[in-house]
Amino acid sequence: MSTMTEAAAAELFRRSPDRFLDLGSGAGQLAYRTVGRGPDVLFVHGWPVSSATFRTLLPHLVDHVTCHLIDLPGAGSSRFTSGTELTIDGHIAAVRRVPELLGLERFAVVGHDSGGMIARHAVAGDPRLTAMGLIDTEQPQGMSRRFKLFVSVRRAPGLSASLGWLAAHRRLRRNRFVFGGAFADRSLLDGEFDEFFLRPLHDEPARRDAAARLLRSFDPQHVRDLAELHRRITVPVQLVWGEQDQFFPLTWAKEMVATFPDALLHVVAGAGLFCHEERPAEVAQALLPTLLGVR
Repeated sequence: MSTMTEAAAAELFRRSPDRFLDLGSGAGQLAYRTVGRGPDVLFVHGWPVSSATFRTLLPHLVDHVTCHLIDLPGAGSSRFTSGTELTIDGHIAAVRRVPELLGLERFAVVGHDSGGMIARHAVAGDPRLTAMGLIDTEQPQGMSRRFKLFVSVRRAPGLSASLGWLAAHRRLRRNRFVFGGAFADRSLLDGEFDEFFLRPLHDEPARRDAAARLLRSFDPQHVRDLAELHRRITVPVQLVWGEQDQFFPLTWAKEMVATFPDALLHVVAGAGLFCHEERPAEVAQALLPTLLGVR
């Protein structure tokens, strides 16, 4: 039995962070939380969520690894201003600095969605890196038609207001062209997912504007660079994929295995883009051997 319950894991993200990591030069401050024991693992979240998306995994991980959880600038409990750089490049620079700020001499990284892409750009070739877990994230083959359609809205006028409006309407946000495509079980858009991610998009203008600013900064070149980055990631990599992921095709994930020197793929049946929220125990079980170096 885990020493952390699901309720305790969620409560971790309702209270204040353990500390803030100052990035300096107006780059904002990362909210930081840590829990667990064992080898160090840094978790990097995607868009438009925060490190609370990993709350479902924590009960299955904390007895095996030390989980370092950060909210990137503009997300979750992070501190930022209207002048803070909220871009993909800024997030890459932020993640690259975290091991130094925390004094980590050896660490693994788990990234989900755009957090997986950001993490690869940040730590590829880092001699301190011991392993990597990638959950439903960008692929070197390019951008799927569904992914292209999604990011095309980044140039739309009124993007920030539209995000807030869609997040507040439960029926609309379940549409597969809004947030509905993120889950096989769309009822999971309610409850804690609504509390931690969707409600802030509606209720907090600063968070909503931050999400819009980050989406506008998306550059397909970051995706095109992944093939070269993968050749530089020589540590063991565990890919975990939702079978029904509509953004990052499973067929491409299977092909992506060969682009790393040492990678395996685990497919989560009946799950989508947020497979770690739909099947957390299975995802954790797939990740742990690689994170612990015992696979």
